[in-house]
Amino acid sequence: MNFYRTTRLMLSGAAFFSLAGSAFALDGTDLLKKINAAYAAQGGTIAAESVDIDGTTVTLKNVTVKPTGGESLPIGEITLSGVEEDEDGGYYIEEAAFPDINKTQDGVTVTAQELTLGGISVPATPGGDTLDTMMLYETAHIGPLKVVKDGAEVFSLLESNMNLTLREDESGFDFDGAFKSMKADLTKTEDAQSKDAIEKLALQHVQGDITMKGAWELAPGTIDISEFAFDFTNVGKLNLGFKISGYTMAFMKSMQDAMKESEANPNKEQSQQALGLAMLGLMQQLSFEAAQVRFDDASITKRALDYAGSQQNMSGKQMADSLKAMTPIMLAQLNIPELQNAVSAAVNTFLDDPKSLTVKAAPEKPVPFPTIVGAAMGAPNTLPQVLGVKVSAND
Repeated sequence: MNFYRTTRLMLSGAAFFSLAGSAFALDGTDLLKKINAAYAAQGGTIAAESVDIDGTTVTLKNVTVKPTGGESLPIGEITLSGVEEDEDGGYYIEEAAFPDINKTQDGVTVTAQELTLGGISVPATPGGDTLDTMMLYETAHIGPLKVVKDGAEVFSLLESNMNLTLREDESGFDFDGAFKSMKADLTKTEDAQSKDAIEKLALQHVQGDITMKGAWELAPGTIDISEFAFDFTNVGKLNLGFKISGYTMAFMKSMQDAMKESEANPNKEQSQQALGLAMLGLMQQLSFEAAQVRFDDASITKRALDYAGSQQNMSGKQMADSLKAMTPIMLAQLNIPELQNAVSAAVNTFLDDPKSLTVKAAPEKPVPFPTIVGAAMGAPNTLPQVLGVKVSAND
């Protein structure tokens, strides 16, 4: 579950998840106590200077979040609407609205609007082994976001959304998210070499979307990221996916406990070593099921070949021919003939007519992580067979 929380942080912003905890102060002490109990799994405390209640609307004033070992982060005023107390003593909030962001530092101004979380549930008793003991939300939204440097807009995002759907039998949940219409202006790059590369690759103005889809199944601890795609106009689409099992609630709790122990140890060097050993032990509970990396070209490959060739005083076609000749020579050192032939064939096909390039790993049955580590250390040339690696192009 730490993985899922990390994913939510990436898509919603670290502050938003923290704010979700502070957004449940319905009757003051009791609710904040339960919120802090649920938030304690990540470490830290949440506080509000005052709480105003008007029917089912709750306004939290001067909210601050203090992570373990860190300084308090001022949030401001948060408005909660549709607040209800469940029969079991937990709470549900239809929507939490957070203050807009407008921060300037070293000539860079970051603004963000329409920050909300929807369908927030806080458990009466957190820390159990079922989903109803976890603090979850159904939707997360960020409106327009902009980054302005020295008066010029260098990055913008139209909006981002995250959705979580709990399965009816509560065996797990499905989730999806998107960063829509991202724009980056790279013309302000100051480094001469980088500026030249950007111009030759026609990347002065980059625009695209990032999307993801996945699921988490509670009992076997299966995390399945079916899509994590970076799709940019006139560049291409890179889609990553993977599936692992063993990431159960018990695994998550053991990981959280190990991190808490590490943070509590004043000897940082010793705590890091202990944490590393604990993580290695926990990794033995995980198994690899599948992974895929696919790139669909949208003209960047030809420009990249032309640019790389120009650095070697050759044409793009000559650079492609050079890469095709070098690929089997480089792969021969790995002593994996079957994969060598497949990779060489895929590279040749792709460079002759850039459309798509796909690398898949799909073993016949789940492979425990210790087996993967052992193969990597003892016989790395067996890894492709252990993981069922296949490479293809233009399919």
